[in-house]
Amino acid sequence: MRIIVGFAAGSTSDILARLMGQWLSVRFGGQFIVENRPGAGGNVGAEAVVNSPADGYTLLMVPPAVAANPALYAHLSFDFLRDTMPVGGVVRVPNVVEVNPSVPVKTIPELITYAKGNTGKLSFASAGIGTTSHLAGELFNTMTGANLQHVPYRGDGPAIADLIAGQVQVGFATMTASIGYIRADRLRPLAVCTMQRSQALPDLPTVAESVAGFEASSWFGIAAPKGTPAEIIERLNREINAGLADPGITARLADMGGTPLSGSPADYGRLIADETEKWGKVIQAAGIKAE
Repeated sequence: MRIIVGFAAGSTSDILARLMGQWLSVRFGGQFIVENRPGAGGNVGAEAVVNSPADGYTLLMVPPAVAANPALYAHLSFDFLRDTMPVGGVVRVPNVVEVNPSVPVKTIPELITYAKGNTGKLSFASAGIGTTSHLAGELFNTMTGANLQHVPYRGDGPAIADLIAGQVQVGFATMTASIGYIRADRLRPLAVCTMQRSQALPDLPTVAESVAGFEASSWFGIAAPKGTPAEIIERLNREINAGLADPGITARLADMGGTPLSGSPADYGRLIADETEKWGKVIQAAGIKAE
């Protein structure tokens, strides 16, 4: 049994696939092997699963990129919502608005005011075009008029490195990527981008407390090829939810700054559909194109 990951080893998708694969291996009494198929913002891995037999032996660790890719890529060979079946969510990880400590702001309202008073002087780093750290920044610009300039990088690592060095001033990285630097006081967090505060940084407000309705997070789950028998989907969903209730797994997810995303296949399917619609509108309004 395979869990396909559309990103390289060591990525959040990869870490989660190995965590859940280990759990499922025990529950099913058979080995779940993680197979990395990186490329095209996760599309290579997704396409591999879409074209696999619908027998439950090939699954996809679904990254948030699947919600952005339909609007970013004009000629995809598949329709993710049509050609896959949701199995279940795994985790939701907040994005965090953070600044280099040299930036003289400590709250979201201060950031908005400072950005508007210093037009063209603030830029925000992202892990690449179409990533949640990019789209969160674009949504922030749209909803606040801050007009932060986007600077894309090849992954969270180099983006955060330049943010710490002061080459860019603002970031919207996932908590998984940045929480260590926040705790070490190398980055100043202003707010989390989820609607609720994070248990990992409970004193940090949400962006929505200052900008009503703002929400941006990274969520991950598991999907199967279209046509996979319902009884297989239901068994996988049941075992995934059991894992998300296990203290060992919840502790690992908490270390990443995440919260379990348990629920039914239908719940997870609605999340994917809603996020696809939401980020499609942001991408279209901002005129974003994949490189």
